[in-house]
Amino acid sequence: MRYKHSFPKLKSQAVLSPMVGVTDVAFRAVSMKYGAGMTYTEFVSCAGLVRGNAGPQRQIQTSPDEKPVAVQLFGSTPQDVIEAGKLVQDKFDVIDINCGCPAWKVIKTGAGSEMLRHPEKIASFVNKLVTDLNKPVTVKIRAGIDSKLINAVEVSKLIEDAGASAIAIHGRTQKQGYRGVSDWDVIKQVKEAVNIPVIGNGDVFTPESYAKRLDESGVDAIMIARGAIGNPYIFKQMEDFRKHGSYDQKDTIELFGEYLHEASKYDVEFAAIKRHALSFTKGMTGGARVRDRLSKCLSVDELRSVLEL
Repeated sequence: MRYKHSFPKLKSQAVLSPMVGVTDVAFRAVSMKYGAGMTYTEFVSCAGLVRGNAGPQRQIQTSPDEKPVAVQLFGSTPQDVIEAGKLVQDKFDVIDINCGCPAWKVIKTGAGSEMLRHPEKIASFVNKLVTDLNKPVTVKIRAGIDSKLINAVEVSKLIEDAGASAIAIHGRTQKQGYRGVSDWDVIKQVKEAVNIPVIGNGDVFTPESYAKRLDESGVDAIMIARGAIGNPYIFKQMEDFRKHGSYDQKDTIELFGEYLHEASKYDVEFAAIKRHALSFTKGMTGGARVRDRLSKCLSVDELRSVLEL
């Protein structure tokens, strides 16, 4: 089987990776403003979504300017994901399935990167989703389970045959978590093995590394994860560097003010806003003192006062 729905055309090859506690609707809106080719929601629990829990409902909020936008779902059975996918597919351009998360609370349920132990099950899973949903289905995987089980190429071929519209691959294994380095040779091998779009992920923190990895791997796009935390302006920097060989900086407090403006439009929890405040002030002169004061804040007004916004 081949995909029923084409992966969307991207205005930029730099896309915002799904990140728990980071990619809320306000952060995604600012990232899109500064040139992200696509944005992804946080990792959304299918079971929680189907039950109507408040957390997943918050996570699937979208901005009107957020196009294209993907929802990343995780669940331990195809039926859970299909049911959740049907609930949200009209809001999103892409339904992304996480087969790469290395967190224990996820893999102990058989979801996330644990699914890489059973490639045929992933293929069956994807085929059911493609058949039952009316949006492009994509899959995010890792290089493998550990150094003895690197199976990303095998899994990617099966995912393509099952009808997925694109594959994202993080170059680390499940065992590595976020330690060590991302293996871009594996990512390149996946790109060479399949015909659908491939999105590379791992250790791209700067415009320079973005350009280098695009050129070396030949991938269709790159997911920017930790490199975007506290700096959604990085998407403009990356495209400027690709086009012009240089890029400028933007005041991070001003950027956080833009995030706050977006957050005020939506039901973004104060805890999330405060986490972003701490991230946006890293690397600035006197940042440690500022973050100490921010950590004691109990309201958005207090955050504004500390940052003089």
